[in-house]
Amino acid sequence: EAALIVQARQGITTGALQVLHVGCLPVDIPAAQQEDVSAELLHNFGMVPVFLDPSLKALFYKDFCKQKLWPLLHYQLPLAPTSPARFDQDGWTAYIKANKAFADKLTEILVVEADFVWVHDYHLMVLPSFLRKRYHRIRLGFFLHSPFPSSEIFRTFPRREEVLRSFLNADLIGFQSFDYARHFISCCSRMLGLEAQTDRGSIAIEYFGRKVHVQVLPTGVQPEQLGRTLDGDETKWRLGELQGEFEGLTVLLGIDDMDVFKGIELKLQAFEVLLDSHPEWRGKAVLVQATNPARSASQDVEDLRQEIRRIVDRVNGKYGSKGGDDGARAYQPIVWWERKVPTHEKAALYSVADCAVLTATRDGMNLMPYEYVVFRQGSEARPGPARSTLVVSEFVGCSPSLTNAIRVNPWSIEHVSDAMLRCLNMPHTEQQLCHQKFWKYVSKNTVHWWAQTYMADLKALCKKHDTMRCYGLGLGLDSFRMIALDPNFRKLNIGEVSSAFSSARSPAVFLDYDGTLVANNAIDCAPTEAILQALRTLASKSNTVAVISGRRKEELEHWFGEVPGLGLSAEHGFYTRKSSVGAWEGRAQGQSFSWKASILPILQHYVDRTDGSNIEEKDSEVVWHYSNADPDLGSWQAKELLDHLESVLANEAAHVVSGNGAVAVRPQGIGKHLAVKHFLADDDGKCDFILCVGEDQSNEDMFTAVEDFNTLKGGSVATFCCTVGQKPSKAPLYLDGPTHVLELLSRLSS
Repeated sequence: EAALIVQARQGITTGALQVLHVGCLPVDIPAAQQEDVSAELLHNFGMVPVFLDPSLKALFYKDFCKQKLWPLLHYQLPLAPTSPARFDQDGWTAYIKANKAFADKLTEILVVEADFVWVHDYHLMVLPSFLRKRYHRIRLGFFLHSPFPSSEIFRTFPRREEVLRSFLNADLIGFQSFDYARHFISCCSRMLGLEAQTDRGSIAIEYFGRKVHVQVLPTGVQPEQLGRTLDGDETKWRLGELQGEFEGLTVLLGIDDMDVFKGIELKLQAFEVLLDSHPEWRGKAVLVQATNPARSASQDVEDLRQEIRRIVDRVNGKYGSKGGDDGARAYQPIVWWERKVPTHEKAALYSVADCAVLTATRDGMNLMPYEYVVFRQGSEARPGPARSTLVVSEFVGCSPSLTNAIRVNPWSIEHVSDAMLRCLNMPHTEQQLCHQKFWKYVSKNTVHWWAQTYMADLKALCKKHDTMRCYGLGLGLDSFRMIALDPNFRKLNIGEVSSAFSSARSPAVFLDYDGTLVANNAIDCAPTEAILQALRTLASKSNTVAVISGRRKEELEHWFGEVPGLGLSAEHGFYTRKSSVGAWEGRAQGQSFSWKASILPILQHYVDRTDGSNIEEKDSEVVWHYSNADPDLGSWQAKELLDHLESVLANEAAHVVSGNGAVAVRPQGIGKHLAVKHFLADDDGKCDFILCVGEDQSNEDMFTAVEDFNTLKGGSVATFCCTVGQKPSKAPLYLDGPTHVLELLSRLSS
């Protein structure tokens, strides 16, 4: 009942929502008994067991999860050639098989149209991909209880893309602290090229037509349940024993797992420094350190155990006393319990402790401080002293939540020692004020509240799942993604467009260039002969065909100048030319470009401070490119530059636009919509077909201009506005990439 997931289940089980818990058992069940055990667990406890072969379970859990993933997620790299934390394919294969076994079990019980699936922790990080691949509209949440490392650490993991894409196959991703969420977002940016954005107070990542939300939601404890422990006879008896044992002493307490990341040896060293520097606390202060058995054996854990023993023996040898015949009391500065502490004994320990000390060097959440506060508050039947002090590592998930705790860098022995001393010297009135603030937070942010909040958010995010049109692409975990489309957003039917084009008397075709006719990342940006041939054929039939680009007119002239009848527009509609024999027409009349002089020094300043960025100056606009800069630095600088330029240009006839790794300044009113209007100006009511294809944000006003033209014509024009790639757009149609655009043009030209 003390398990977090069990308490969460109790919080969200209502008349309208019943919860099944799917997981592995801590013991192996013979195959002949598995069916009976499953039936009993389901009937009596609402639990569905996943049975793994013992050898698979050992390789999956003890080897890969504990020896590989656990250190990685706690920022530890396997630098030594013989390190057990080094990645190996056999462990990864076992991890995949175990996750797939969970997916198979869920398939047996899942009702996709009605059920929600909430996946927990790093043991099942690829399960979302397995589930999304089978059920495109599944309502799926994932919560990581452990830390998530910085991108510099996580990028070393050989299967990083598989894990990141699996996270993104969930609808809602939960983290214990903003630091871990920030690291995940940075990994998505650096390794997948995906940017996060704010969405009505939350964080979202656009992923193939879906908004995957990232949530920061620290877990909690259930005070009522813990409070009942205090009223038990075992707790009362043990509390009396401990009060007698530590009578007259100020008790500092640490309860940790025997793990190298818990900083136990740092805590003990800090207490030794305190006694060395402040002899007045010798014989008056005691540190009780309880260590639960390690979850998996390793040489690192054994080395830690030996180090703890050396420190304990050294400190107790220096400052401890055995007592004497004169009635002098024995004194042990450090009391070390190397055993599992049962719940009733833990409650008694917390009740007598004047200060709780948590010095983990890296931890996901760690509910120890919350439990301490609850037991110091006491229950209705047995009120506690309502005084508490906390020393908490700044590298623990709960640290930001406990605002009055003394946060420490656990690696600084002096810092931790000073924090302990501050707690020892803190007046009771101040301890009471601290406790009041601790209790206010802990009593509100319970595990029930945590579970209810998460599920409410997941439900809200999945409301439109039934209306999504979905299909999967890719086979492997590193390539699979589920494409989600708005019901009114569909792939362009080339046959339908070809038929409408053939029957049109006066068709018009408007094409973006970069990302539409050629790929954005193409080394050679020049159009291929296949593109030129398709455009020659289309433009030769007295159709209105135009390439509308943000590039300079000199580039477009060089590439397309020999295509008869082809219209061109450069610099986002600033220049237009109706055919290869016509002259370029600019929109410089009445325009002042004096603003260029004021912004060029600013842009140069950002170039000097953003490695990989550069300035491109055109006739009508100036662009700061940062796509080759560090993703995080480039994004930060772009936001700052946007604000900077908007303030400088507040009284100028110019506006700032950003997107696709660039920040551009151009005259107000300039846009590709002007080019569309220009080419349709001589229509005389003849145009009865328009195809408009573009890839990035700068083409959205083209789509609007086409729809406005059709509205003006009473809806008589067959319009096909098409974006390239599946993403939010004003265009109702899409094509997957430049290859498909060329296929469309070839079909029309034939």
